Amino acid sequence: MCRTVDLHQAVLARNDENALALRGYLGDRGTVAVNLLSSPGSGKTALLEQLLARAVAAGVPAAAVTADLATENDATRLARSGAPVRQILTDGLCHLEAGMLRRRLEGWMPEGTRLLFVENVGNLVCPASYDLGETLRIALASVTEGEDKPVKYPTAFGLAQLVVITKTDIADAVGFDREAFLRGVEQVNPGVPVLETSARSGEGVDALLAHVLRAADGEEAHVPVLAREHERYLDSHDHGDGTGPHRHDGDGDHADGRGPSSEGRRRQDDVPGAAPVPAEARGNAP
Repeated sequence: MCRTVDLHQAVLARNDENALALRGYLGDRGTVAVNLLSSPGSGKTALLEQLLARAVAAGVPAAAVTADLATENDATRLARSGAPVRQILTDGLCHLEAGMLRRRLEGWMPEGTRLLFVENVGNLVCPASYDLGETLRIALASVTEGEDKPVKYPTAFGLAQLVVITKTDIADAVGFDREAFLRGVEQVNPGVPVLETSARSGEGVDALLAHVLRAADGEEAHVPVLAREHERYLDSHDHGDGTGPHRHDGDGDHADGRGPSSEGRRRQDDVPGAAPVPAEARGNAP
């Protein structure tokens, strides 16, 4: 089991290194990235189109990158806002990674961009484990998806710094149990802010943009409990071989100089497919 966790951590650690570099790249340009995660059909694209249009109207330099397995439909739709938009086609990959995003931004992102919205692949599993150098991570769910969405996807909602409910204009029609949803959010991410929105009616769109702008101005975002637990896990990972607690670097090697871990010799490029959710995020780390 420990060998498997080592491999997963090596993959994610490499992405974390790329995310750290990307965060510096964006910071040097005065750009704040906002990572948007949701299931397909949550209304994320419609809401983002409204956000971009209002940012443009307010004179806020904003741009967006949207990721899908295929088609450029979302980029075409978002471009109607008047903001610069770029499509990333993942060719079957179920999530974005920091290195992939950095390559698409270089030479494209307009100078002076203050807000960069990253519309991740529609998926609440794989994308939740990958840092994209964002300042703000938002998990979205529509009123049509069921009140238990947060507890079914505890990593996605547990690592969010803001939770957004979408399609509230039809909440009554579909019998959405708001209180049950909020209880689920609080269960996996105590204290996280929740906003209710409707791209159709405009409800909550200004409040969401204001929240993002406050983050861009340096207001401290919510720190999820799960994120703190993940950091403690990294500081206390133990193979059970008598070597004691330690961290791993981006190659999966031991960060304290004691040499390669059992799986650290394998590099990320050798690992097929996406990494599963880290074991510590599932609450069963060895």
